[in-house]
Amino acid sequence: MLRNGQKYNSQIKFHVLKLIVCLSFILLLSSCSYNNASNNQLYEKNIITMDTPMDLKAYGTNAQKAVDESVKKLYQLNDMASTTVNNSDIMKINNASGKNYVKVNPEIIKMIKLSQKYSKISSGKWDITVGPIINLWGIGTDKARLPSDSEIKSKLPLVGYDKIKIDEKNSSIMLTQPGMALDLGGIAKGFAADEVLKIYKKYNIKNGLIDLGSSSIYAVGKNESNSPWGIGIKNPRSDDMLGIVKLSNEGLSTSGDYERYFIKNGKRYHHILDPATGYPVDNGVMSVTVIVDNNVSDSNTTADIMSLLVFELGPKEGLNLVNKTPGISCEVTTKDNKVYTSSKFKDKFSDLNKNFKMAN
Repeated sequence: MLRNGQKYNSQIKFHVLKLIVCLSFILLLSSCSYNNASNNQLYEKNIITMDTPMDLKAYGTNAQKAVDESVKKLYQLNDMASTTVNNSDIMKINNASGKNYVKVNPEIIKMIKLSQKYSKISSGKWDITVGPIINLWGIGTDKARLPSDSEIKSKLPLVGYDKIKIDEKNSSIMLTQPGMALDLGGIAKGFAADEVLKIYKKYNIKNGLIDLGSSSIYAVGKNESNSPWGIGIKNPRSDDMLGIVKLSNEGLSTSGDYERYFIKNGKRYHHILDPATGYPVDNGVMSVTVIVDNNVSDSNTTADIMSLLVFELGPKEGLNLVNKTPGISCEVTTKDNKVYTSSKFKDKFSDLNKNFKMAN
């Protein structure tokens, strides 16, 4: 159930949900820009890290400082949490599995603790120790394949969030069994967005946009037209939109079976894996979008995790969980082109694609 951070094979169809502002996709790779309209200075920077195009916008006299410091932080977090950077904290933990504790940055401790919290809430439906299963499938890489049932079963004993030991006093982590592996792909970008938001607050940025790809988008205040930010939710089966949500001081995350996948013998195998079976989740869900307001602590991290968790749970259980969780709303799109929404999501959602219909 992880979004891993590996490079993608050109033959694998990969679609990143991108932010739509004024109904346009932002796909720039590297740029900076200013806008002095209404005496409200805009500074914008586009980068690629965590194998994702990212766009940071900030308005105000301290906009450049906020964005530039945020960019440095994003690169630092990638170097800590990546499963492809040889000297990252996560690679060190994985390489020492079953052997010893590894001293890591406090940010890694926090991500792992938050992950364990939601693993407990979901009874293990969401679990960052699925690294061995992710590596087996290789989805999103040039080694993607359909493993045998026996191969998958051989790796399942290595999965289990309760097999992670945390020594907070010494800021150290240990995986108790040899061969275990962490993958923070389902939390790292949300956590990074929360860290960027802290920097924006430090520089008193009242309006701006933190777009770290489909995994994490946070709308700060209003846009240049003094209106809520318009975010386009991607149609999971084509390049147009499912619909639009309007956000202000809220975070959004989307998870879908269209982001990284391959098709074999007519069946789609995607990257959101069930920790219990070792196979891609197959419950009729195509995509999930979660919105979390700023009253929820770690709002972007929460949105990131919840979008995957609701995907795993499916429409009924997922919406039940969201409806009883303050500050969170969501939509679930299923393979029969129905859109299920939580009680608070409908008020933010508009322009439903004509090929889909509301289920409730």
